[in-house]
Amino acid sequence: MKVRLLLIGKTEEDFLKSGIRDYEIRVNRYLPFDILELPVPKNSASLSQGEQKKRESELITRQFQQGDCIILLDERGKEMRSVEFSEFLNKQFVAGFKRILFIVGGPYGFDPSLKKQASFILSLSKMTFSHQMVRLFFTEQLYRALTILKGESYHHE
Repeated sequence: MKVRLLLIGKTEEDFLKSGIRDYEIRVNRYLPFDILELPVPKNSASLSQGEQKKRESELITRQFQQGDCIILLDERGKEMRSVEFSEFLNKQFVAGFKRILFIVGGPYGFDPSLKKQASFILSLSKMTFSHQMVRLFFTEQLYRALTILKGESYHHE
């Protein structure tokens, strides 16, 4: 089982890049994991929010493969505690998917067509975070979930 974090745009801040890279290395001790940064659509500043979401959706869906589990990270999705997320993740592992794609969209969220293709929509919090911060928070939570599944001492309850 491979896990990929799919993003629109590059991570800009060095402190975030460093933290994300640290957790990416940690996650790879448990399973194959990578991060794919897709380019922001050209001329996106001159596009309407709807058109921008549509173009981002087109870029994202080009990355889909048969047998993928598509999980969107969206503030309006289902919230879970870390232990619940680890259980959810384990269910995806045993469901027979080839890959799990976790997707962070652009600044205006996801196009409705992409939401229809999603297997699940997950929220990291009811609070709104920058898309840059979500990358770090997600990679840490993925690592935490894997340590919970392995019964390791990283997570405390």
